[in-house]
Amino acid sequence: MGEARRDGARAPAGGRDAGLQPERTRLAWRRTTLACTVAVLLAGRRLLAGGAAGPVQAGLAALLALVWVAFVALAHHRVREMAAARHTPLTPRIALSAAGCTVALAVFGATIASTH
Repeated sequence: MGEARRDGARAPAGGRDAGLQPERTRLAWRRTTLACTVAVLLAGRRLLAGGAAGPVQAGLAALLALVWVAFVALAHHRVREMAAARHTPLTPRIALSAAGCTVALAVFGATIASTH
């Protein structure tokens, strides 16, 4: 059958609970994407504030947008995987890519904060 859990219910024989855990994970990816979007918009606003932006600011804004698009694409891919009847575990490539986007956004934030 399945293993007994702490709450007395039984987990499926395959070892994976098909209950709310995948839904919570999908919602976490969506919240993270929303937070990333807000951070990018605020950074872009600060970067381009004050009228005409120079080539450095425009280049940073373009890189910021590129990192945001990459993160949204990764999150969308992962949410679609989670919605599949039989999804695959998070691959190291996707995990490293998402972490890389996060680090890149932090570096952009530090760069923008130090230039303004």
